[in-house]
Amino acid sequence: MNPMNFRSLEDFWAFYVSQHSKRATRHWHFVGTFLSIFFLMFSIFFSWWFLFFVPLSGYGCAWYSHFFVEKNVPATFGHPFWSFLCDYKMFGLMLTGKMDREIKRLGKRPVLQGF
Repeated sequence: MNPMNFRSLEDFWAFYVSQHSKRATRHWHFVGTFLSIFFLMFSIFFSWWFLFFVPLSGYGCAWYSHFFVEKNVPATFGHPFWSFLCDYKMFGLMLTGKMDREIKRLGKRPVLQGF
């Protein structure tokens, strides 16, 4: 499948999971998503100034993991909206302890590069 031609979010999800094959990559994403939620709440309750840290923490941790841990290109560059949705799906699955089961469900898939 050409990564440019995803027909559904589920198709993209399989690609997304393949791009997060290393546990450390997923952990960096979890930390970044958690921090972005934290800073969003902090900005709502204390000061709008903290909004600056929402994308900085979320994307900073995620992109670090792709460049230095997974050694691939972040899917955000080619599919920003679907990547955003899948990041929160992965966060939820990790939070509930179901991400490893999801990885097994999807099985070994080819790692696609590009957009």
